Amino acid sequence: MKNKKQVKPEWFTGVVYDKGTTVQNRFGGDSYELNALELSIYDYIIGASNAAELGIHHDKLITDLRKGLDWFRENNPKAYMVLLD
Repeated sequence: MKNKKQVKPEWFTGVVYDKGTTVQNRFGGDSYELNALELSIYDYIIGASNAAELGIHHDKLITDLRKGLDWFRENNPKAYMVLLD
């Protein structure tokens, strides 16, 4: 599933990191290796989730959070299941 070339989505205006790393699920402890683009979008998702949990409900933030989750489901479903589901 990771065979197709991933492209930075237009909605993502954040910085793409130079390299990826292994990320651990913050609830279950399972881990998964993410490339630089995946890690950048993952960090955005976690930051947006934290903001939403704090009561920040900016429409663009919530929309982009959902786009990030959709992007992961499409581009790396296994990482999505391990880290974000």
